[in-house]
Amino acid sequence: MKYTVLPSTDIKVSKICLGTMTFGNQNSEQEGFEQMDYAIDRGVNFFDTAELYPVPATAKLYADTEKIIGKWMSKKNNRDQIVLATKIAGPGDYTKHIRTTGFSKSALNSAVDGSLKRLKTDYIDLYQLHWPERITNTFGKRDFDSLVNDNWEENFESILFNLKELISSGKIRQIGISNENPWAFMKYLELSKKKLPKTITIQNPYSLLNRLFEIGNSEICVRENVGLLAYSPLGFGVLSGKYLKGKMPADSRLKLFPNLSRFSSENSMKATKMYHAVSQKHGLSLTQMALSFVNSRSFVTSNIIGATKLNQLKENIESIEIDLNKDVLKDIDEVHKIIPNPAP
Repeated sequence: MKYTVLPSTDIKVSKICLGTMTFGNQNSEQEGFEQMDYAIDRGVNFFDTAELYPVPATAKLYADTEKIIGKWMSKKNNRDQIVLATKIAGPGDYTKHIRTTGFSKSALNSAVDGSLKRLKTDYIDLYQLHWPERITNTFGKRDFDSLVNDNWEENFESILFNLKELISSGKIRQIGISNENPWAFMKYLELSKKKLPKTITIQNPYSLLNRLFEIGNSEICVRENVGLLAYSPLGFGVLSGKYLKGKMPADSRLKLFPNLSRFSSENSMKATKMYHAVSQKHGLSLTQMALSFVNSRSFVTSNIIGATKLNQLKENIESIEIDLNKDVLKDIDEVHKIIPNPAP
């Protein structure tokens, strides 16, 4: 395994982070335990979860993923070996079964306390805002609509002040944002200069099918010393190649949850076919190439991989051992020029 640190801290994290949003739905508790056992054995010390998980979010399964991780850490007595990241769910119809109070002080306090109880721990290493309170172009929305009538207000300073109190209490150590755009990213960073906590990570989608992070956000990361935690590096499994030639495996995410179509547009499938040809040309699996590309980016602190089977997890973790040469990267960029960012 390769390691780095969460920016501006001495918290050492594996370059590969174990994503857990399938635990409790696609993966049983026992399968989640097996994945975490395997990941730890392979040197992965960074786990990412959220109160929202498993996905798709439902009231019946609310926060089951955190409960599974908490049971596992309690059983193994290994909390000190894990760098643990979780998130407060943002507002919206998708999360009205959780709360409708956004990132208010009461919401942050109850969300943190709930996560601590479920995770069976007294601190969270990295606490993240799962997505913005405001209406903006996130979750596959490519274009930006007029916001004249959105009646939105968000007190960034108040959010940071309340997070500072949670840090002072010892309940959380560091903070991050997720699914954010450059405007709010810079707002949070500028306000941190008022003796408020700094956003040290941003968790956004990043893959061969979605390199929009490179426009704006990547420069902020480099210049402000913030790290990207890249999620969906395989585009919900599309970049594993398992959907090529019209295949639809019975237990695959796109088969089970057809509404989760962010990464499976016609252009995404065309681009995937072209990337597959590049990987074959250079003697790599498509999975290896796609993950290694994300691993190689200078602004990426950790690559959040996810799997439903141990053989998938093995291949994902082993991507850290592969370095893409300039010829592979050149061929990747040629495909990107033809079909740029088909899965925003």
